[in-house]
Amino acid sequence: MSAATPSGRAGEDLAVASRSAAAVLAEAADARATVVLSGHVQPDADALGSTLALAEGLRRRGARVLATFPGPFTLPASLGWIPGAVGLVPSGAVPSSPDVFVSLDAASPGRLGELAPLLDRARTSVVVDHHASNPGFGRVRLIDPVAPATVTLVADLLDGLGVPLDPTLATCLYAGLAADTGSFRFGSTRPETHALAARLLSTGIDHAAISRRLFDTAPFGWLGLLSVVTGRAVLEAEVGAGLVWTWSSTAEAGEHGLPGEQLEALVDVVRSTQEADVACVLKGQDDGSWSVSLRSRGATDVAQVAMALGGGGHRAAAGYTSCLDREKTIAALRAQLALR
Repeated sequence: MSAATPSGRAGEDLAVASRSAAAVLAEAADARATVVLSGHVQPDADALGSTLALAEGLRRRGARVLATFPGPFTLPASLGWIPGAVGLVPSGAVPSSPDVFVSLDAASPGRLGELAPLLDRARTSVVVDHHASNPGFGRVRLIDPVAPATVTLVADLLDGLGVPLDPTLATCLYAGLAADTGSFRFGSTRPETHALAARLLSTGIDHAAISRRLFDTAPFGWLGLLSVVTGRAVLEAEVGAGLVWTWSSTAEAGEHGLPGEQLEALVDVVRSTQEADVACVLKGQDDGSWSVSLRSRGATDVAQVAMALGGGGHRAAAGYTSCLDREKTIAALRAQLALR
């Protein structure tokens, strides 16, 4: 297994789950069945890389493949270059009852948006995910909360399907692996993670160019937005193990000539605050809700915090949506952190 494999019974169960999922997908490919694959709403590099890599692998095996993601059907420039992205189709263009529906990197059915009904309408549904908060949905489940990224599970599936890795597949997988491990800085990184990275590099991919596109490229307007948002950051060292938070909105991003998805990168700047274990960025949406991103330096399980507030994620990175106003949203977060 190329994922960070648990030992003992858990490892055996994961191996069985991977073989079962691969067998279902192989059968579909052999039958030239229609397979719809989707990552979560507003896909990140792991969701998109997982979707595109598995879609291409199944296509090579003979399946009729449609890759999509929930609306809004817009990719940020930082992800649009990933191989296969140009072949994505809007959710409205996929059949309502495909032979197989594959959910990738979605922690809950709600993260699939308007595509969630396909979990029941498809003849078979397969869920591939690594979120600790995943409740266990879908008919065939490959869920490993120890895995540092969903792409590690997809790499195993491609092996099970007998699809050899090449630069196209490796680029998709490496993008997700680098992103979800924070360039291999996060605690989820295991020896197996580096082994998979080495395997991907051996195909000849330009890993420096991948990382530059993911992490080191932004419009000039980003600097102005960053200045404003970090300038209003608040440190509340007495809340839980310490909280630092700030806010912005899609409208404010627009004032700087930026798309709303540019807000996603803010929390990784705020999380560097030494005095706070938890970093939070409230991102105001066009409908008046707040998309809340949480990061932990290690002492606080923010997945548990997010789940209590209607969301989910990982111990060190999680999120949720709030329909309260800004002050009530941060007050609810304070209350949860005080319990930890």
